[in-house]
Amino acid sequence: MGIESLLIFLIIGAIAGWLAGLIVSGFGFGLIGNIVVGIIGALIAGWLFPRLGFAIGGGILAAIINATIGAVILLVLVKVLKRA
Repeated sequence: MGIESLLIFLIIGAIAGWLAGLIVSGFGFGLIGNIVVGIIGALIAGWLFPRLGFAIGGGILAAIINATIGAVILLVLVKVLKRA
């Protein structure tokens, strides 16, 4: 993976984590936390969506949408487990 790919990966993770934090109220983890949440969200979406037969498409915008949906799923799970 080149430095450009890594930088895009981190930017997509940060955007997705930030958007997920806005969607799921009460969660803001700062820049590093948002990147981690976005990357984990992308992994969740990359694993879950093909099994459900769900595909958005290709490109950076689709990657941000996929990662954001996965990050929202992650934050909702964290919120539910925190209440328990």
